[in-house]
Amino acid sequence: MKYRKKPMVIEAEQWYHDVKIEGIKRKIDHSREYPQEKFYIETLEGEMEVKPGDWIITGVEGEKYPCKKSIFEATYQKVE
Repeated sequence: MKYRKKPMVIEAEQWYHDVKIEGIKRKIDHSREYPQEKFYIETLEGEMEVKPGDWIITGVEGEKYPCKKSIFEATYQKVE
């Protein structure tokens, strides 16, 4: 069977280090030789890593989750 996504308008913001989006947390990963700065956001499925250029989508229930730029561009189009 095939399905089509229901048309709906969503809110989304593209995230970069200089963009403040509520819920994004900075953590230092000490698991490697050199500590690395990583960013996360809490989702309904748990904590997910956010990378610069990812889109942060606000879902139908107000939840937030990251979406890679290529997937976002293939799935959504801007509403005027």
